[in-house]
Amino acid sequence: MTTQIPQAQPGSAREAALEEAALHEEAPREGAPDEGTPHEEASYAPTESDFATDLAPAPAVSLIARLGALRDRVAELVDLRSADDPTSADPMRGLYLSDEAIRHLLLPVEPVREAFAEGRLGAPVAPQDRLVALAGRLGLTEFDAVLLLIALAPDLDRTFEPLYGYLNDDVSRRRATVALALDLLGVPVHSAGSRARFHATAPLSTLGLLTVEEPERPFLSRSLRVPDRLVAHLLGDDTPDATLTGHLHPLPAPPPSYDPQEPFLDGEFAPFVHRLTASLTAGPLTVYLRERREGEGLACVAAALDTAGMPALRFSGPEDRVPDLLREARLSGRAIVVSGLPDQPAGLMRELMSAADVSVLVTGPRPYDPQWCEHDPLVLDVPAQQAEAVRTWSAALGEEPDFDLAAVVAPYHLSGDRIARAAQAARQLARFDGTALSPAHLRLGARQQSASGLEQHARRIHPAVDWQDLVLPDRPLTQLRELALRARHRDRVLGDWRLSAGGGRGRGVLGLFAGESGTGKTLSAEVVAAELGLDLYVVQLSSVVDKYVGETEKNLERIFSEADRTDAVLLFDEADAVFGKRSEVKDSHDRYANMESAYLLQRLESFHGIALLTTNLRANIDEAFTRRLDLVVDFPFPDRHQRLALWRQSLSHVPCAGELELGPVAADFELAGGSIRSAVVTAAYLAAARDDLVTGADLLEGARREYRKAGRLVPGEGSW
Repeated sequence: MTTQIPQAQPGSAREAALEEAALHEEAPREGAPDEGTPHEEASYAPTESDFATDLAPAPAVSLIARLGALRDRVAELVDLRSADDPTSADPMRGLYLSDEAIRHLLLPVEPVREAFAEGRLGAPVAPQDRLVALAGRLGLTEFDAVLLLIALAPDLDRTFEPLYGYLNDDVSRRRATVALALDLLGVPVHSAGSRARFHATAPLSTLGLLTVEEPERPFLSRSLRVPDRLVAHLLGDDTPDATLTGHLHPLPAPPPSYDPQEPFLDGEFAPFVHRLTASLTAGPLTVYLRERREGEGLACVAAALDTAGMPALRFSGPEDRVPDLLREARLSGRAIVVSGLPDQPAGLMRELMSAADVSVLVTGPRPYDPQWCEHDPLVLDVPAQQAEAVRTWSAALGEEPDFDLAAVVAPYHLSGDRIARAAQAARQLARFDGTALSPAHLRLGARQQSASGLEQHARRIHPAVDWQDLVLPDRPLTQLRELALRARHRDRVLGDWRLSAGGGRGRGVLGLFAGESGTGKTLSAEVVAAELGLDLYVVQLSSVVDKYVGETEKNLERIFSEADRTDAVLLFDEADAVFGKRSEVKDSHDRYANMESAYLLQRLESFHGIALLTTNLRANIDEAFTRRLDLVVDFPFPDRHQRLALWRQSLSHVPCAGELELGPVAADFELAGGSIRSAVVTAAYLAAARDDLVTGADLLEGARREYRKAGRLVPGEGSW
């Protein structure tokens, strides 16, 4: 049953449809000034400026010109349909089917082909015609391009609504249908090739440019719709789709140290970017960049895209937004960049890798898993970028500091955007202090950007000591300074000079501090961290050791993985509890304990960070661990002269009653540095309770208490 078109009066049905179209076309634009004139004098005619933007007016003008040609074609089809329609003058048309109407429907309709034979709708209108540019970029046929024009016409010109309603013989269906589109295209409805252009696997559907709605209807009566984003793009609007709001982020600026004119002067980074740029310019590329440090892959991508002159969309969002993302990339001719995959990336990767016509660059720290998607991308490992770090820091600071910048920033492995943020924080700290930029400001800003999830398993210490706080013999002191030097230059020695190649070895620095309790092992670790400008994380064994089989290894893996991507010093205090010797397997407990040690041996080989181990009993450490250590520093028990220096160091900030004679207490009481500090604390509390200064008697009492705690005989009091 047909539906009567509104406002139809006795007369030609074509005239009724055209009259309604004319009413839409002559209606005043909403908000257009009428200046008090009558309606018929204030009718608003669209001008070029109404359809154009300030930035790109030509695309809208071209599209409107195409719609004018399409309107002529629609009028021809209306004339053809109404020429011998016996019901065109029936006032009850659409409410019933007469015998004449049925016989009319049974007559064959010969489509008009002249408009497309002459190429009037397919010909370019202007050089800025975005429909032609889009068809060329996506490989669409002229058939597809005109089909899009037919489908989007009601979204741009309301006069097409009543005309389409008339041609659909249903006033409520004012969008083009499959049958109407084929008639306007001059193609028989039984053409298999033409019908295939509407299928879900056809280019327009797979590219997200056309939706064939109402699948429950017969094929020819299904409506056609184009997304609003496509219409906006064809009119010259490049604002991203609203569905992507909150999921698109700007790309970081490319590293200033990379010069595309001299691509082979900066170690591994520049040649890698040069090859990636060449691959991008050769055609659509899908690549997975595995990064060791967060942000390294993004810096490579930013440099390659900048050199290739290719804009990009940086995306972070759910997989159900990927179709809109791909359509946006196709409309604007941009690449897609994804950094930071979700925990379960298979769905997202499958959606991204399904687009062979869009360059997709994904970065992440995890190894690529072939189960993520069916079509494997190009998988690459991102090279280290430490060689460019100094120049990146210098450019981010915007000034040449009066200190050795290379030595200060060497321990940090920050990406370009993190370096910029750290430099900004350092400048703000300097302005707050009212002083010039100093290494302390720079280190504090860098540490803020190196914060990580290590605090879930370790206690974070901000180092507040330096080399002046250590009282050690020359040998261990020299070894500690060497340890700091190794941490600074490990990227050059182990990376550029390839001394860590083979066996999957990492670029970590491992040290063992062995000595009796209180000899300064933990304090030395804090001094090394302070020298490097890093935070110290003391691993809490309570959060690591687990009674269940395999759980201890999992906890340690979380710690090592987090430490790999964090600029920090990791301290395993009392390490023999975890790194103990393997024993003969007598029962299942021994076997699982040995498995834990074997895991640690393997993990230390691939570690990239800085880890320090302390133990009171060096003999308890497995020899296999010792071989993997860079340095073993023995902390001897302090002799009389060192004990005297430790007493003086501990009392340096304590108010004392005159010049105390510390020689006798240092000679009579054989205490390590930790015990001496405890004795000074005890003496300070005794003096504070009297509201007085610390005296020699207070120090003597503190030393005696340390002896009693250790179960040792207290020597004679002597004379002070």
